[in-house]
Amino acid sequence: MKRFWKDVAVTQEADGLGITLDSRPLRTPARAPLLLPSSGLAEAIADEWRSAPEEFDPRAMPMTGLANAAVDRVAADHATFAANLARYAESDLLAYRADHPTALVERQAKAWDPLLHWARRRYDVDFTTTQGVSFIAQPADTVRRLDHAVASLTAFQLAGLSPLVTIGGSLVAALAVVDGEVSPEAAWAAVIVDDVWQLEQWGEDAEARTALDNRQNDFLAGARFLALLG
Repeated sequence: MKRFWKDVAVTQEADGLGITLDSRPLRTPARAPLLLPSSGLAEAIADEWRSAPEEFDPRAMPMTGLANAAVDRVAADHATFAANLARYAESDLLAYRADHPTALVERQAKAWDPLLHWARRRYDVDFTTTQGVSFIAQPADTVRRLDHAVASLTAFQLAGLSPLVTIGGSLVAALAVVDGEVSPEAAWAAVIVDDVWQLEQWGEDAEARTALDNRQNDFLAGARFLALLG
């Protein structure tokens, strides 16, 4: 797209903060008003539009994209969106462990056990872990309580949570970031233990590394979005 505006401003509206481009309100792809719940997020989105070059790719504006998703996708069907994310509790990455080699088993335990211990305390739940990738059911109370935790989040929180869950494969790690238990960087390091192990065993592959870097960028963008909500 070509840049068609000069001035960007944050405005106070009745239902939140808006962004204007040359005094015209910024709207979502579905043409809804883009109203934001915090000044931090509003300024970050305004900065994305201020710094856009003459020819730009809207996909290079992650805060704008996540805010659009919050309005157009999440708020439009909050219950369904939350339920789809909560479903990751049934097959959380942290529950599926390697049985060999010993070095990988120990690395997974070091990265994942503290997160499961935190979730046990935080939500008064338990987890069933297994060796291998065959599905293992989690306790019904665990699924129910984590489902409630996700459903209680706002549309904007769910939009930010989504890339953490879907990219990382772990609802527990994502909720730990939301709760401030771990940093986004620590959560990312935890969810890519297996990826890093494979790279170490088979050597660096440029395509695999690029894919991993892109995943990391999207994961950390979701975490930044959550932090900007205040």
